[in-house]
Amino acid sequence: MTIELTTLINEALAAIAPAQTLAELEAVKVRFFGKKGELTQAMQALGALAPEEKKVQGQALNVAKQTVMTALNDKQHLLEDAILAQKLAAQAIDVTLPGRGQSFGSLHPVTCMQHDIAMYFSKLGFTIASGDDMEDEYHNFDALNIPKHHPARAMHDTFYFPDGHLLRTHTSPVQIRYMRDHEPPIHIIAPGRVYRCDSDLTHTPMFHQVEGLVVTEEASFAELKALLQDFMHQLFGRALAMRFRPSFFPFTEPSAEADIACVACDAKGCRICKQTGWLEVLGCGMVHPQVLENAGIDSKVFRGFAFGMGIDRLAMLRYQIHDLRLLFENDLRLLQQFDRL
Repeated sequence: MTIELTTLINEALAAIAPAQTLAELEAVKVRFFGKKGELTQAMQALGALAPEEKKVQGQALNVAKQTVMTALNDKQHLLEDAILAQKLAAQAIDVTLPGRGQSFGSLHPVTCMQHDIAMYFSKLGFTIASGDDMEDEYHNFDALNIPKHHPARAMHDTFYFPDGHLLRTHTSPVQIRYMRDHEPPIHIIAPGRVYRCDSDLTHTPMFHQVEGLVVTEEASFAELKALLQDFMHQLFGRALAMRFRPSFFPFTEPSAEADIACVACDAKGCRICKQTGWLEVLGCGMVHPQVLENAGIDSKVFRGFAFGMGIDRLAMLRYQIHDLRLLFENDLRLLQQFDRL
């Protein structure tokens, strides 16, 4: 029996050595350890031996099984290592080469617009002021001469918190706080996010706005008109007809809404301008004396003008984006068109 086991071990080792694939190695394993394998049959034959002989032969058979199994495992590891090395060689990557499909990120059109607005007014000496998105009623309404019964205070327009605070509905509170902390002359713009309870094709609950404020001893409506007209020319890169229509805002007097000639049809009339040839782009006016007084500025000495416009709307007009929702959906097909850095 010992001689037979020695022969069996030698045969197994001889069959394992030349195996070139895992499939060939598995066939050798089945030959010796399968249901009808040679070592399996030798184990089954132990039952016919006497107890003493069974003990001796059983120990010898266990040694044989361990020897063959160790050889099988060693060979399997060698074959697996060879397969892995072959895959690595075939899929080798030179990490020093530039990546495939590499591209630069792009700025959002609203970011591009806000940057250009800030650059224009910065060159004119304006300071860029900012404030918190959460405000109180005094700075958002009262200090701006907005009465308690004004519709803008209604719940359907304003996001209120239980403690009486609210999400600012415009960036005008920045102007109030700035005037309280700085002496005239004042030249500022206040870009930022604002919030209103409104959502449809042309409105979103959150949008971007920029407001401007000038307070000096000589501020005039003529200066305001000249500033805004030049700003629109620079923003759209060409001369545009512009008109000012009388309007009403609690915080300015006199007040006006400004229109520009439709940039889509050159004022000929189209769907975007509703066949009028004009597009409303901003509101403006001379700062109400009471607002100056609320901010601690002597309205008998100083005068001011202010204006406000939606950055999102200007971006839509400038880049010919037809749906406001596209600005907030993060669609790469849109954003990749704005590759400015």
